[in-house]
Amino acid sequence: MKQVNILGIPFTNMDHITLVQQLQKHIENKEKSFVVTANPEIVMRAHDDSYYMDCLQRASYITADGIGIVKASQLLKAPLPERVTGYDIMMEFLEKANENNYRIYLLGARGETLHRAIKNINIDYPNIEVVGHRNGYFTWNDCSVAEDIKEKKPDIVFVALGVPKQERWIAENFSDFDRGVFICVGGSIDVVAGDVKRAPLRWQNMNLEWLYRLLKQPSRWKRMLALPRFAYQVFRQRSDSQS
Repeated sequence: MKQVNILGIPFTNMDHITLVQQLQKHIENKEKSFVVTANPEIVMRAHDDSYYMDCLQRASYITADGIGIVKASQLLKAPLPERVTGYDIMMEFLEKANENNYRIYLLGARGETLHRAIKNINIDYPNIEVVGHRNGYFTWNDCSVAEDIKEKKPDIVFVALGVPKQERWIAENFSDFDRGVFICVGGSIDVVAGDVKRAPLRWQNMNLEWLYRLLKQPSRWKRMLALPRFAYQVFRQRSDSQS
């Protein structure tokens, strides 16, 4: 499996369709895998936090959830094929789960949001069995969450605890599971619930989804400060590789 190293993060060199096919094989073979969908903010957090970096490096697959990652790979002369976002993977697997009667588990979001998301899934994907769910408001040492997942044996676990909690939680508990595809999906459950709207397709096609979200949520501006730092570090990596 080819990888592209961007500031120490081994991104999986795989497009959306190929990744979905690979994850389906894990499901069919009752294997487990851990999927991180990383944007520049996540890369810079890992750059500053060695423990979080270690958590990311335990992932089975790390995808480019952000046009900044794709552009960085091109700058480093090791281009990734496209963005592969957590939301797109989740929606694709809801379709696949409906076709194949996969069992899913939802972990994260607020209780009310979670119940609205499950209601919408039951309406739109009637063949999916939601075998369990837990909201994101549990204490870090609460072992009952992992125990519940182990007992219910879902094929797919959508983990929406937010950065960095979702990646840390999977990394720290992954060895306890025998099977299941664990996917970090950020705020995707909020979108499925109808609480948050994704950027219109026009904005997505122009690679301006980040700007749309910033305009809708101005409080995100502090998170955007990671972008110039990310660009600077990528230029340094390119310079080091050429020297």
